[in-house]
Amino acid sequence: MDVSSIASAASNNAAAQTQATASVLMLRKALDIQSQNAMTLLQALPQPSSNPPHLGNVIDVRV
Repeated sequence: MDVSSIASAASNNAAAQTQATASVLMLRKALDIQSQNAMTLLQALPQPSSNPPHLGNVIDVRV
């Protein structure tokens, strides 16, 4: 192996590592945006109305 091929391999390796790092950063940013959108949607849901205390306490399981 000559010096130019070693330098070329090192350069290619550095470029691949830089591209992988950029991909991970973009993925993290996309996940953050999706998380913020999900929280916005959850906050937009109407609050559930509370039932009177006597409802939902007894379940008839006979068929």
